[in-house]
Amino acid sequence: MSHEIRADYSQIWMFPPSLEDLVAKDHPVRFIREFVDQLELEELGFRMRKGEEGRPNYAADLLLKVWLYGYLERIRSSRGLEKACRLHLALMWLTGMNTPDHNSLWRFWKDNRKALKEVFRQTVRVGIDAGLVDMVLHAVDGTKITSRASTDKAWMRKKLEKQLARLDKSLEQSMAEVEKAENDESGEYRLPEELAEKGKLRETIREKLAKLNAEGRNHMHPGEPEATMMKNHEGTRLGYNAQAVVDSKAGMIVAGEVTTDQNDIQQLVPMLEMVHQELGKVAEETVADGGYCAGEQLDKAEQSEFPVLVNLGQLRKAEQEGGLYHSSKFEYDEENDCYICPMGQKLEFETVQKNADRSYETKVYRCKYADQCPVRGECSQDKRGRHIKRSPYAGAVLRQKQKQEDESKSALLRKRMAIVEPVFSRVKHLLEFRRWTMGGLDKAKAQWMFVCALLNLMRIYPFWREGKLQFS
Repeated sequence: MSHEIRADYSQIWMFPPSLEDLVAKDHPVRFIREFVDQLELEELGFRMRKGEEGRPNYAADLLLKVWLYGYLERIRSSRGLEKACRLHLALMWLTGMNTPDHNSLWRFWKDNRKALKEVFRQTVRVGIDAGLVDMVLHAVDGTKITSRASTDKAWMRKKLEKQLARLDKSLEQSMAEVEKAENDESGEYRLPEELAEKGKLRETIREKLAKLNAEGRNHMHPGEPEATMMKNHEGTRLGYNAQAVVDSKAGMIVAGEVTTDQNDIQQLVPMLEMVHQELGKVAEETVADGGYCAGEQLDKAEQSEFPVLVNLGQLRKAEQEGGLYHSSKFEYDEENDCYICPMGQKLEFETVQKNADRSYETKVYRCKYADQCPVRGECSQDKRGRHIKRSPYAGAVLRQKQKQEDESKSALLRKRMAIVEPVFSRVKHLLEFRRWTMGGLDKAKAQWMFVCALLNLMRIYPFWREGKLQFS
């Protein structure tokens, strides 16, 4: 006969268990404690209380441990952490049964926002010392994370313009009715309250549109103006673009940043410069997806001697779909500054034009033999003859294509997804970090570096647990 196990609420311990016995020797909370204990927080810029007067404050190292372990447990609010310190066994052990209140936790974060970024740098150094970073192959990528501000409450130009048009029409009709009533009735006709409210609403909408015009934007949230509309897993939302450079050996993040750019096209060199600034060099190769494919960035990478491999899939697809007379089939003669078409004719320099966004000039080359060309109809419908635009970065793009003809380089590029995508998967699924809990770009940057620090600690932890890493 089986017996069910039930709680015996009358049972009393003669010798209550120790918290030390209830937290396993290889528990992540012990790892967090050892990591923080070896940091020189004052040197890293953390605010340390100097005076002896007044109520004792919670030590900086204690609060940092709480925040780190809280993020690991997906607790990212100061009130949530305050509650967890009273209920969570591991946090009770970590704090020594102290219970910091949410005000103390929030002040610590606010006062040490810049210093929190230094925690990330320390995780990178621990990883290097432990041999978890080898600087052979890096991958760079970005992910869009929704802002704290609500997209539904943002000012949308098209929506505001439609509202304004409807209001104008409604007000015109209402004013016509008022004028008719004044003519039909003796005495003064009072302006309806509803009409006055519509007038105020119209002025409010005009003010919002004026601010959008002044900023040169189509979308803006008044409470978080730095956030921009971006596509992510939720659709198109206000957010920020979080960047990361990941080392291939153990998946350690070696550089991170947050931008307001809606795409990654201008982020390649800035991220590599961060790696170089922090570590004194870049990896032997850095791989990136097609979102980073920009001739200007490839050219800057060459000038800075940053070895890169960028996915050229979209470029190659355009070349294949372009047929026999795509511009890639025209050979550039650098010595004579002209192009040679597949039929052997020259396209000579004609003029200089600004590119679409007017950020640089392109050289235009045009065929002068269109009337005699037997394949003119297939090559171009331009009555003046086929022309080709050459950007100042065309050479860098060509050299990138030639570099990837080496199968060993192409093999490195294929490793990109396996290196960097798991990082963002851990961010959004393991840590459930899909939305910033801090408003504004600077706060988002601090929060992202803190998340990156935690991700690095998660990669270091297995080595500590196996006894392969000890903090001095």
